[in-house]
Amino acid sequence: MSNPTVVIAGAGLAGASVATELRERGFAGRILLLGLEEHHPYIRPPLSKEYLKGEGGIEQADVHPAAWYADNSVEFVPGVEAGSFEVGAHELFVSEGGRITYDSLVLATGASARPLGVPGSGHGAVFPLRTREDSAWLRAALEVGGRRVVVVGSGWIGLEVAAAARGYGNDVTVLGRAPVPLSGAIGRELGAVFERLHVDNGVTFHNGAKVVGVDGGEEQVVVLASGERIPADVVVAGVGAAPNTLVAERSGARIADGVLTDKGMRTSIEDIYAVGDVANPFLPAIGRHLRSEHWANAIASGKVAAHAILGERASYDDIPYFYSDQYDLGMEYSGYAPLAAGARVVYRGDVGAREFIAFWLRNDRVVAGMNVNVWDVQDDIQRLIRSGGRVDADRLADESVALADV
Repeated sequence: MSNPTVVIAGAGLAGASVATELRERGFAGRILLLGLEEHHPYIRPPLSKEYLKGEGGIEQADVHPAAWYADNSVEFVPGVEAGSFEVGAHELFVSEGGRITYDSLVLATGASARPLGVPGSGHGAVFPLRTREDSAWLRAALEVGGRRVVVVGSGWIGLEVAAAARGYGNDVTVLGRAPVPLSGAIGRELGAVFERLHVDNGVTFHNGAKVVGVDGGEEQVVVLASGERIPADVVVAGVGAAPNTLVAERSGARIADGVLTDKGMRTSIEDIYAVGDVANPFLPAIGRHLRSEHWANAIASGKVAAHAILGERASYDDIPYFYSDQYDLGMEYSGYAPLAAGARVVYRGDVGAREFIAFWLRNDRVVAGMNVNVWDVQDDIQRLIRSGGRVDADRLADESVALADV
């Protein structure tokens, strides 16, 4: 086909990564990038980090300058919602009754913030955090300072918001369902390290708490199942996100915690690909599917899909990676969370001083690693994970032994 058309449904980082990789690899066909929002593609980490903390403008979140799209013949079409697609006709149905013919269709529909889903949670002082507008509204509410901020959710987003809120001088309470913050992501022992970090910075925690309502009477309060009522000028919903699979479901693609794909981001339907938060790709390194909502996955999966569209070797071989910044603590994590769950944790460095590396070992093999206020070690961590070889735990923990020699 001399001039094929690639339609990308979703104009976030994953969709933009597909378009970027196609052009960089010489694809000369038509590229349509359909976005539900009016903004050009942007990345999400600054929304809960630098921008939310007042350390930069929102433009730092842009994937490319606006001119890039026209300069590279990528047709960015904002305000368009994908509905479903007709496999035989290779047509995508969009809002306002439109139809777009494609040769390859990429589903980059992302994920949506989960609502609190309790009575009163639709009140105007309850903030989600998913879009640029969400972050701008929340920043405006926090930067006033001196307010009572209740964060519902003790995962990464919840704790990053808590740190930003404290930076403005607000009183912060974090409500988490888990017995320890982040325990589902990194285990109780390491979750306690982050909890202590926040307690040292003045945050109050209610662990094992269930929110049953938000009372917006004379004084807004968050109501717990225990009967406790916590006053709140600002409530932040940080209870996770759900993949936007409706387009794929309507059209018969296989769904299981997102849109299932093979290692090349191909769905169960020919010429249809899925990338980013909505995709649940097969990872050859661990022999199973794994969905990830982090920005590094958006880039990696977008590149792999572009290669597959071009008929090149396409395999999702990147190790999942993310980072977090909270107060004076910075961390990076690489690895396979399902393999790390319940695995042995080996430490190198000073955990009490929050300057260490944690390695998760399963059958004496490194399956994940997290560096906390220790830098320039990610290459070594990923090398250990990728090698799949057995390691000596004592040498791994010994700072006198270079990681390259473990």
